[in-house]
Amino acid sequence: MRTNQASPQYSINTNRCIINSIIFNDVCMPPLSLLRGKPKQPGLPPGTLVNASREKVSKTSIRLFDFTDTNYVEKPVKSVNDLKGLASSKSVSWIDIVGLGDMKVFEALGKLFDLHPLILEDVLHTEQRPKFENYDNVLYIVVKMFSLDKKENKINSEQISLILGKHFVISLQERPGDVFEPVRQRIRDGKGVRRRGPDYITYMILDSIVDNYFLVLEQIGERIEELEDELLADPDQKTLHKVNSIRQEAIILRRSIWPLRDVVNRFERDENALVQPGTRIYIRDVYDHTVQVIEAIETYRDILSGMVDLYLSSVSNKLNSVMKVLTVIATIFIPLTWIAGVYGMNFEFMPELGWRFGYPMIITVMFAVGIVMLIYFKRKKWM
Repeated sequence: MRTNQASPQYSINTNRCIINSIIFNDVCMPPLSLLRGKPKQPGLPPGTLVNASREKVSKTSIRLFDFTDTNYVEKPVKSVNDLKGLASSKSVSWIDIVGLGDMKVFEALGKLFDLHPLILEDVLHTEQRPKFENYDNVLYIVVKMFSLDKKENKINSEQISLILGKHFVISLQERPGDVFEPVRQRIRDGKGVRRRGPDYITYMILDSIVDNYFLVLEQIGERIEELEDELLADPDQKTLHKVNSIRQEAIILRRSIWPLRDVVNRFERDENALVQPGTRIYIRDVYDHTVQVIEAIETYRDILSGMVDLYLSSVSNKLNSVMKVLTVIATIFIPLTWIAGVYGMNFEFMPELGWRFGYPMIITVMFAVGIVMLIYFKRKKWM
């Protein structure tokens, strides 16, 4: 979720969108450029390998985790040719690939593991919605991984592709940095993980991604609490833009996570020998966590909609307070203006004009009238 600096026209449209969402119950959607990434070049044949990732990571690195009950190997792999034999091996292999810039690597990977060209095309076009595909010899899963950039206070998204085979699982990500370190550590430590198949490794990767959603939502919740305090204290136009920014993040999170529920459900229920019965119960737990994440996002969306209402109410109350003060001042000066107007007519036969104490008397009367009106307004609790 990387956004460019908003133009003034976009800010105006954003405010109009928020108001329409309140008055007409409309949906305030972010610009299409935020929902779609780098567009795919039209007219290319299906399966054409083109790197459409936003990330400019030209180097593709591969790390291999290969293990059985008794043996364990972890090493970087310089070439796809070094992976020969893994597709038919009885050991379990996790091939962790980072960077989508080297097309030769993916061409060789497709030939070595007999991957359908559409799989590799979807891997490289990184704005796919979460999905599950059964290609008989492999299962292909697309999910979104999110991370919170605390410096720029925004959410970054990344597509994770998982390819599950009989004795291997391949994970492909756009850039270095992920949430898979607990999975790697569990494999290094053993603790029963090495006795399981690649379907269980796939489950652990999915589980780590979904668990990270809770951390991202927790950070968003803290930002919402700060905005609530700001709204109650002294809201301004910047506060409204912050609310709208989080609303956009919530929309994109919902768009990316909502289909994941169906993906995990199909992963658990799909009739395929690649997923063992003992693993399905763990996948069901991931499904439950996904539903919790979706419910939390919906709750945040409702809270954010209420915050926009609160902002408008605060602005309206502030305006009403200002108008009330101005109205009281104007009301006090109405009789004073009348008195000044009467004695400003300069008629010849006005007794007070020739009286020595006329001016002090009129000033005293004016002050008395103002004080009496202030006391009256106080008793009526109008100010």
